[in-house]
Amino acid sequence: MYKAVIFDMYETLITLFNSRLYKGRQIAAEMNIPEEVFRKIWDPSDDDRTLGNMTFEEVISDIMRENNISDSELYARIIRNRYQVSSEVFSHKHPDIIPMLEALKENGIKTGLITNCYFEEKEAIENSDLYGLFDAVCMSCDVKLKKPDIRIYELCAEKLNVKPYECLYVGDGGSHELEAAAKAGMKPLQATWYLRDGLGQPCGKMNEFDQAAVPMDVLKAVL
Repeated sequence: MYKAVIFDMYETLITLFNSRLYKGRQIAAEMNIPEEVFRKIWDPSDDDRTLGNMTFEEVISDIMRENNISDSELYARIIRNRYQVSSEVFSHKHPDIIPMLEALKENGIKTGLITNCYFEEKEAIENSDLYGLFDAVCMSCDVKLKKPDIRIYELCAEKLNVKPYECLYVGDGGSHELEAAAKAGMKPLQATWYLRDGLGQPCGKMNEFDQAAVPMDVLKAVL
């Protein structure tokens, strides 16, 4: 029925919540400035970072300059920590993720990736053990499109040389990705294996969509 399975990355193939966090709150604390002050520049930069119009390094430089912080060692430590944490998350993924991706490919099912990500996350993805298992990759900071824009779904299907209706889209549901996948003509499947209450994840279980409780449920949906 399906020729391809397209995956979300965060809270689907990997989770940010099984390892240390290094986001706005943690970076503000390292700069020793109030979080609300840090976020005056950090939060508005999110779209530009996601679409590849601005780097993490540029934003940190802007925040430090705006707050009269001239500490090159602090700057270097923040950059280093961010890149390290972006890579560390790949060491804490569900043990069935790679076997599931390998099984799809062994059965002739193409695999794709659509992810909203920043440049530092792009580097971590490309250096991960998952990257070589995708037949097509659409990272927002590369393609200048982000979910839930249906054009990023269409682009990934085009790269896979399949029609959208021939694709199963698997994601946790953040960024309205499942609704957008359906609008693009794909069959959405919510990945729930990482979802836990109280963590501050983008969303919880969405009963209006079919769900996969464990990675191997994806195989059952396509084989």
